[in-house]
Amino acid sequence: MHYVDAPNVECEVRIDADPARVWELVTDIELPARFSPELQRVRWLDGADRPAVNARFEGHNRNDMLGEWRTVSHVVELDAPRAFAWAVVDPDGRFGTAIPDPRTPVATWRFVLDPEAGGTRLVHGARIGPAPSGLTLTISRSPEREEAIVRRRLDDLRSGIENTLRGIKSLAERAR
Repeated sequence: MHYVDAPNVECEVRIDADPARVWELVTDIELPARFSPELQRVRWLDGADRPAVNARFEGHNRNDMLGEWRTVSHVVELDAPRAFAWAVVDPDGRFGTAIPDPRTPVATWRFVLDPEAGGTRLVHGARIGPAPSGLTLTISRSPEREEAIVRRRLDDLRSGIENTLRGIKSLAERAR
């Protein structure tokens, strides 16, 4: 798999909680920072205090290979209580030319909720690219290893997504 292929990863979990409760958790933009090994903190921008299409939030990330960096995310989908997605951009040009347009993100993240008898099936995933990112920076240093680098990044993202899903499940089921 190559970066240009827009690689993605997706994981799911069954939660014994009503979709409304799960929705409340997945639309709390600060929640993933509690479980993510990379996302450190987030905050709404432009006076926003809740998700709405085109609302923006800032994220601060840290990774052993890339150090620390800032992103800005744009809410690109909000279909309560079914889908919530945001496109991440590199506003500071940390990984190349700054491309603040959410139509050309460094990544797009999404939650999808499906009601099931007595609970909710929650799917969480990410698609990488097409804009330059820390991944493209790493690939540029060792282009002959691109497939292994992409596979490693997807494994790291999968681990973070699984941690987030376990955390959401725990919080949602505890509230019952």
